[in-house]
Amino acid sequence: MSRGWEEALQYLYSAAPMFQNIGAGAYKEGLATTRALDEHFGHPHRRYRTIHVAGTNGKGSVSSTLAAILQSAGLRVGLYTSPHLVDFRERIRVDGEMIPEQRVIDFVEQERVFFEPLSPSFFELTTALAFLYFAEQQVDVAVVEVGLGGRLDCTNIICPDLSIITNISFDHQQFLGDTLAKIAAEKAGIIKEGVPVVIGETNGHADVRDVFIRVFGEKNVALSILPSLRFADEKEEAGKAFYVRETAAARPVLGDCVAENVFQLRGDYQRANLRTILCAIDELRRQPFYASCLTSEAVAEGLAHVMELTGLRGRWQQVAEAPVTVCDVGHNAAGIAYVVGQLQRQEARVLRVVFGMVDDKDYEQALTLFEQLRDRAVFYITQPSSKRALAAERLAEAAEAHGVTVLACVATVKEAVEAARADASPDDFLFIGGSCYLVADYFGT
Repeated sequence: MSRGWEEALQYLYSAAPMFQNIGAGAYKEGLATTRALDEHFGHPHRRYRTIHVAGTNGKGSVSSTLAAILQSAGLRVGLYTSPHLVDFRERIRVDGEMIPEQRVIDFVEQERVFFEPLSPSFFELTTALAFLYFAEQQVDVAVVEVGLGGRLDCTNIICPDLSIITNISFDHQQFLGDTLAKIAAEKAGIIKEGVPVVIGETNGHADVRDVFIRVFGEKNVALSILPSLRFADEKEEAGKAFYVRETAAARPVLGDCVAENVFQLRGDYQRANLRTILCAIDELRRQPFYASCLTSEAVAEGLAHVMELTGLRGRWQQVAEAPVTVCDVGHNAAGIAYVVGQLQRQEARVLRVVFGMVDDKDYEQALTLFEQLRDRAVFYITQPSSKRALAAERLAEAAEAHGVTVLACVATVKEAVEAARADASPDDFLFIGGSCYLVADYFGT
């Protein structure tokens, strides 16, 4: 790591603290600074097409898979996601390649005189850099993941070809609201006039569905012809087949079962993400720019090679054998519920769980979910290296109060994984998760 790179990162992290390190203290509401940065750089996001992805869970998987499919279709694709696991540059990619270190160094050195008086947040600076870099690289389209919420997120200056909201569940209530309807309203803030919308899941919550319908109607009230509003989890929209408009008579291809079989991402929750992705692709094919290139072959290729094409990691990803070891970045109640359900069906002599969380997540609810594994699983409690980490001792004490068997409570992820592997037989199963930052520590060791 060069000195210039170290200094650039240190400047970004210290001048504009990361949310992943300090939480609420790094959150900055409003778009005024983002718009000032955008104007300074000449509105770079207007030089390419965009797709905007919000939601509580699944944003990263949906964003990365769409990018992989678009790359497979022959387009030059920017991908902006957060947080990163190991390397800051993971956040900003073009055709799967991370932004060069030197470009980040130059951004800090050349522009700090301008942006220092603005006191921008880390995410505002990173978003400005991403949008500028995509323009410099002359991408055809950028897939842009919302950082937090939607309405006031600094990515929300774009006017995309498609807006996607994956799902709504409880997370970041201190910023987004304490009911699902309030959270949905914040995420619905990415809905724009004249832009089609795909909603991944409403999970039967009529109030959430009503929020999206209301906001969509308000945004498009002046239009005589409405864009599409589609709910991917409703039979009428998702259907049993996926249609490609490459001939005069549309023919069914990549039926649900076929698509699921080729999809590289294997967590149970990816089934819902897959429905969202296929619905989004179907919607994009209605637009002339995408119609000819999004062939069934491009879709299948992108689904099958998401991780190689985009660098996505940590989504029910197998990282070792004997024992089989899987890591997953699920970190809130909805994400952990999927993990617990999958672990319940996992064949193994013993389930060994390396687990840690950050202090603004509902660890009591997570542990209540893990109670379902009390007869099969043993736990190795630890904490991520983030300043927001929930102390391992506190989590272990709470776990034991829930009747969970805790075999070790250690300060680092490396120690926890080593302890679990030392205890394990080849026919055991080892899971590592509870936080994006815990999984990041695993990959960083």
